[in-house]
Amino acid sequence: MDSVFEKAQVLIDALPYIRTFHGKTFVIKFGGGALDGGGEESLSFAQDLVLLQHIGIRPVVIHGGGPQISQLMGRLGMSPEFVDGIRVTGSDAMEVVEMVLTGRINREIVTMVHRHGGRAVGLSGRDAGFLVGERKSHSGRDLGHVGQIVTVNPEILDLLDRHRFIPIVAPVGVTEEGIPLNINADEAAAVIAGALKAEKLIMMTNTRGVLDDQGELLSSLDRREILSLIERGTIAGGMVPKMEGCLRALSEGVGKVHVIDGRIAHALLLEIFTPEGIGTEIVRSPET
Repeated sequence: MDSVFEKAQVLIDALPYIRTFHGKTFVIKFGGGALDGGGEESLSFAQDLVLLQHIGIRPVVIHGGGPQISQLMGRLGMSPEFVDGIRVTGSDAMEVVEMVLTGRINREIVTMVHRHGGRAVGLSGRDAGFLVGERKSHSGRDLGHVGQIVTVNPEILDLLDRHRFIPIVAPVGVTEEGIPLNINADEAAAVIAGALKAEKLIMMTNTRGVLDDQGELLSSLDRREILSLIERGTIAGGMVPKMEGCLRALSEGVGKVHVIDGRIAHALLLEIFTPEGIGTEIVRSPET
């Protein structure tokens, strides 16, 4: 009988969070790596999305797919090329990017949501001019179709929300001239969250969150602390642009950012509906 009361207490404990976040928008970045094999992470993620929608939260999902893109390029006899972690994306590589992101991963997530009783629609930044961008270079190097977002047109998201569909976004943008762009998924999630003035931006990663010098999880950080950790080299490598995107989202009106371990089953629910959470929350500095 105790277990029954414990289950009831879990729901009671979640009630204040449900009240607070009802009607709010959460932008969630989901890494493509979690989809390989259709494991527990991806299944629980779909269940979490459906639950969030049914209690009145508006989830918008942006997904990655780097490992799958590299795998398909290898099967096609193409050699992935990177510059400081950025995928050089020529015309042939761009075709593979779109095949994987919009043709495979996007549909897999949509299907999982439907299997668990939700309604989702897959789209990319090319649809309805949702993500318009421009090509960018790095250290003077031409990166091909790699791009950055210039404008976000949220009209299509508003339409989907009115009809209670969960948007599943592939990070493929388009230039004003109609040229497709490969957009970093973390960057896309941060920019979209800022454009929507989302209550939360949740970055689901393959790490526990942001770690200190001893490798221990930091449960909460603000802008000043993050910049200090970057300067000291504690935050390094691929985590640096992720943190820069998080800070940009906060500066553009996002309420709070969370960096959590997407490998944990029901990570979204554990972070959102428990006081201690499971990852790192990032907030504005006291003076901002």
